[in-house]
Amino acid sequence: MSAYLIKGDNMKRITALFAFILLTAVMCSCSDNAENTSVPTTTAVTSSEPETLATTTVTTTEKATAPQLEVGFSGMKAIYADSVNEGEYDIDVDSSSSMFKITACKLKVAGGKMTAEMTMSGNGYEYLFMGTEDDAEKAAESDYINAETLGETVSFTVPVEALDKEIDCAAFSKRKEQWYGRKLVFRADSLPKEALGNGAITTLESLALEDGVYEIDVKLDGGSGKATIQSPAKLTVKDGEAYAEIIWSSNKYDYMVVDGEKILPLSTDEFSVFEIPVSGFDYRMPLSADTTAMSTPHEIEYTLILDSGSIKK
Repeated sequence: MSAYLIKGDNMKRITALFAFILLTAVMCSCSDNAENTSVPTTTAVTSSEPETLATTTVTTTEKATAPQLEVGFSGMKAIYADSVNEGEYDIDVDSSSSMFKITACKLKVAGGKMTAEMTMSGNGYEYLFMGTEDDAEKAAESDYINAETLGETVSFTVPVEALDKEIDCAAFSKRKEQWYGRKLVFRADSLPKEALGNGAITTLESLALEDGVYEIDVKLDGGSGKATIQSPAKLTVKDGEAYAEIIWSSNKYDYMVVDGEKILPLSTDEFSVFEIPVSGFDYRMPLSADTTAMSTPHEIEYTLILDSGSIKK
């Protein structure tokens, strides 16, 4: 009888020990799984009251934003309202976010001020604030710019401090109920030449150049970035008109379009060589050039800057 009781007690002890080991293993396994499982970031707040073991879990989420895009261009010089002629013009706008897409924009210049009516690609934003998202969160609601409904899209009419300058803009998402910071650049090079007034373009008259042949530094932007032009370029001044010789890095360009005029090359032997009229200096002059280097000809848009400060005989 005594031996039987001892044997039974040992059995109970062994069973209890086995259960403890099994429970410990399960707890360790659960702990490992919790660390390796992707879950939202949580902060555990334990009550300081001794009579309760309850915990409160507070879930925190980070604001997700689309990758920021570059806006504007290197060497931008701000163009203010006093250098833009009064009127209404279609203008291109760079946005730092693909989620803040502007499909059309009308620039209005009047009374020494500029405003822009921006048409968006959708209706996901309720209002804008011209400033950073931090400024927007602190601002009064009366400072918000409300959306104007245009069918399935919306538009916003905003003040424009200057062209060719990064401008902070915050957009409030209706779905996320959060502010998102953007940067905008209203592009002066998308305006017609007659829109730009004193100070925006350096004119041949203001340079008072005598008839003759000069050199000038030129910079080409646009396209894929593979094509280049020779700099400095030859600048010819005659009878109050200026012409620049543009020599491309290949002979595959069969015409150029400048100020709506189609210009044929002087030569395509080794390089495509053109002589184009110069409408002004120190601004991004829009033009296009047709290349035959692809399977079918393509007309590609570029901008050209002629640096008046580099002109020399």
